[in-house]
Amino acid sequence: MEDAGTRSAVPAWYWFIAVAALLFELSGCYAYYLQVSVDPATMTLDQRTLAEATPGWMLAAYGLAVGVGLVGAIGLLLRHRFAVTALLISLVAVVIQFGGILIVPALRQSMSSDQFLGPIIIFLLSYGLWHFARMAARRGWLR
Repeated sequence: MEDAGTRSAVPAWYWFIAVAALLFELSGCYAYYLQVSVDPATMTLDQRTLAEATPGWMLAAYGLAVGVGLVGAIGLLLRHRFAVTALLISLVAVVIQFGGILIVPALRQSMSSDQFLGPIIIFLLSYGLWHFARMAARRGWLR
């Protein structure tokens, strides 16, 4: 086991980003839970059209993205190197999930142009977290 004195000290902003990553991933897990547990009868027509057009593999990628992303965020808080791998897997799952928007015509046609902003922001945040974890590992902040 490593002595706590041998690890590199991390700046305060590291902890800010790690906690923000945890909150981001927890909100993703909650959104996923809401999406898979909602009763279609309670949805608006537009929401139901989107839900019916979404293939199962996109929902599976969504679950993988937020579940493994949560593990990665916890890894950042624990300062473990597995955070890098977990956040990379999460990023790949995000790409697969949102790639469905481009390849499933019914889904793409049922989305308005302003609904494309959310996936772009989520991709950028996921990429940023993975990049942050890689930087933290290079600087010796993760063990």
